[in-house]
Amino acid sequence: MHDLKWIRDTSTAFDAGLARRGLEPRSHQILHLDFERRQAQTRLQEMQARRNEASKQIGLLKKQGHDVSAVLEDVARFKDDIALLEAQDKSLGEEIDVILASLPNLPAADVPDGPDEEHNVELRRWGTPRQFDFQPQEHDAIGEKLGLMDFDGASKLSGARFVVLKGALARLERALASFMLDVQTGEHGYTEMSPPTLVKDSALFGTGQLPKFGDDLFKTSTGHWLIPTAEVPLTNLVGDTILDESALPIRMTALTPCYRSEAGAAGKDTRGMIRQHQFWKVELVSVTHPDRSDAEHQRMTECAETILQRLGLPYRTIVLCTGDMGFSARKTFDIEVWLPGQGRYREISSCSNCGDFQARRMRARFRSEKGNRLVHTLNGSGLAVGRTLVAVLENYQQVDGRVLVPDVLKPYMGGLDVIG
Repeated sequence: MHDLKWIRDTSTAFDAGLARRGLEPRSHQILHLDFERRQAQTRLQEMQARRNEASKQIGLLKKQGHDVSAVLEDVARFKDDIALLEAQDKSLGEEIDVILASLPNLPAADVPDGPDEEHNVELRRWGTPRQFDFQPQEHDAIGEKLGLMDFDGASKLSGARFVVLKGALARLERALASFMLDVQTGEHGYTEMSPPTLVKDSALFGTGQLPKFGDDLFKTSTGHWLIPTAEVPLTNLVGDTILDESALPIRMTALTPCYRSEAGAAGKDTRGMIRQHQFWKVELVSVTHPDRSDAEHQRMTECAETILQRLGLPYRTIVLCTGDMGFSARKTFDIEVWLPGQGRYREISSCSNCGDFQARRMRARFRSEKGNRLVHTLNGSGLAVGRTLVAVLENYQQVDGRVLVPDVLKPYMGGLDVIG
């Protein structure tokens, strides 16, 4: 959500930020509505003052024995005018709010410009992709040959973009999630949470999924929504709250199922586990002081990278350009893991600094010497469990179809060395 006062003071900068997002200028429309609303508010205050003055006159005239019928008519007229002005004030305010709620966050100054993912900028790489002496298979072929990955059975139950994992692969999924949580809580200072996975409209509005992206979500018959990520419940825990400055930063992590309709992904990754309607993810959320959010963003990204390093999975980290960032982000780092079966890097984590954009929507503040201020919120995957399983299968596959278990996961796998 954008600050209306800031738009009044810096309309040119606001439109320039939208232009970097590929959007048309909106300040003129917003400020015109704002001007009309403030005029209505001024007239409303004047009318209320005249009504109050007339009400006082009625009492005086009655005491003096004068006829008050004419003044009563004025008061009635004032009442009707006030009702119309109140309705106008409310209507214009709602119209402004609808526009502001539909506009994405403005990119940070150091975000590269560009219309799409082709203009993202690589920052660093870690690890060297393994050289195979055989043709590496994609994860779905590996899992189905092992008899431990069942897409047909899942399709009978739920349709496309679902999977049933069996035996050692089901345990591998659980092992990955436990390992991620242990690292993020034990080494990186995140507090493990277990939030609801059904939320109200207000929670999704707070983090920016609603109203614009309702088609990407699943809604129940009770009016609840299935969460697309644990970012939603975790971030909203500080909504409508004034925190003590000493409480910052707040760092939370959670393992939850995530649900996405993938409405805009028709024809993309229809095979395998890369893009599913339901998947597990370990989410990282930080609530921090505005002066320290950039440093927290770097820290969060490094926390996610640690998981891939411990698993021995090559990856690269990129900064997204203005045309590829998510709605609520002011800056995003994506981590892409190497998948030898596909012969390319694929996203496995997205770490975003949202600045005060979500905090303004949620009314999340902290006390400071300068008065109450909006916090900054950040979120990132630490990591997407299913995509990490995909990366383990493809990078640790053997010529005979078996899959080696990474050393750090063996304690979580009951000492199992090989999946075969």
